[in-house]
Amino acid sequence: MAEPKDYFINPHCYGDDVANWLIDELRKQGVEPDDKPGQEDFGWYLNFRIGGFGHCFVKGHRPNGENEAGRWIGWIERSRGFLGSLSGGRKRGIHPSASETINRILSSSPLVRDVRWHFQPDFDKGYEERGASSPRTL
Repeated sequence: MAEPKDYFINPHCYGDDVANWLIDELRKQGVEPDDKPGQEDFGWYLNFRIGGFGHCFVKGHRPNGENEAGRWIGWIERSRGFLGSLSGGRKRGIHPSASETINRILSSSPLVRDVRWHFQPDFDKGYEERGASSPRTL
């Protein structure tokens, strides 16, 4: 998070290294990820298949201020086509093992701390204290 790369869409679109690390960790868990992550204007995403269905883990960095490190945020979606995405399909049908696998990877890494899971409406309203330490305890 200190050196913007020339291939970033935006100068501070960090996280390609984290996305590539997650792809490697998903493979170790027996999950089928795409070979490379994709980039958005705010961060990165990676596609993977679990429970027989396509999912997408989207992540970005939310800075707190000039002198603070900020936080990484991420969410899991179902991979849907154009029409399915328009009708809200990305938020429905997420296989429980998708969030459990991502949680297991993040929580077992000594480089990651304070993993919190939220329902989107609570997070969007700023109720971060309602977060849980695992998707199972939500």
